[in-house]
Amino acid sequence: MHQYLFFIGDFPVRTYGLVLSLSIILATGTGYFLAQREGHGDEKHLVDLGIYCGIAGLIGARLWDVFFFDWGYYHYHLTELFNVWQGGMAVQGGIVFGVIAGILYCRRHHLDTIRLMDTLAPAIILGQALGRCANLLNGDAFGAPTGGSFGIIYPATTLAAHTYGAQPLWPAEVWEGQLDMVIFALLLMFRCTSHARGQCFALYVMLYSTARFGLEFLRGDYAEKVLGFMTSAQTTSFFAFSIALFFFILLGLRQKRKTPPYPDKRK
Repeated sequence: MHQYLFFIGDFPVRTYGLVLSLSIILATGTGYFLAQREGHGDEKHLVDLGIYCGIAGLIGARLWDVFFFDWGYYHYHLTELFNVWQGGMAVQGGIVFGVIAGILYCRRHHLDTIRLMDTLAPAIILGQALGRCANLLNGDAFGAPTGGSFGIIYPATTLAAHTYGAQPLWPAEVWEGQLDMVIFALLLMFRCTSHARGQCFALYVMLYSTARFGLEFLRGDYAEKVLGFMTSAQTTSFFAFSIALFFFILLGLRQKRKTPPYPDKRK
């Protein structure tokens, strides 16, 4: 595990930033491929869409973490607000801000928002999976102590080691990245079935929320409870899953009554 690839003078080139950038680039490329296969011409917007959504996602991920998870620290250390290498990028905030940016882009360019959300759902979860690789290399989004001789022992320079020392920790970010890859495959499989518009994106939200809710029991980077029994991320996951499930069922019922199966245009 190397947090720093090399230095340019005193400026460090961090593995975290490189892998995070690659996750955005590769997710955008995957989205381009999927949009091209749909045959609606949306792929010509994918590079711009990837840039806008990527930037919005990074900003949202940071602000979400600062204000929902770590405000007790950062309101005394405002100069460290953008020190993302210290840990502190909330995936859920990145998804929310990225999706909002995508919706605004689609409205401005008169694109079919729901169709693109369905198309890009697998690309989004692929980007999240690669982003968890960045977390591992940076030593953040780590798990709680395992209480045994097994687990990940992080280098002394990482936030995980600063928090727990040399204790072995659960590989929470590794397992989340692996589960994200499973979700990626499931979404591709679901796209090959007859489904209603919007259901693929709703399924993405449901599957990721379920995985995140369960893995939160192993997380060790924060443990504050909301309502006394769930973490902030679990609370967000619970409500996101409930809303997505409602729309998944509703869209399926409306599909049976009104429209032909979707997708109906393949190359």
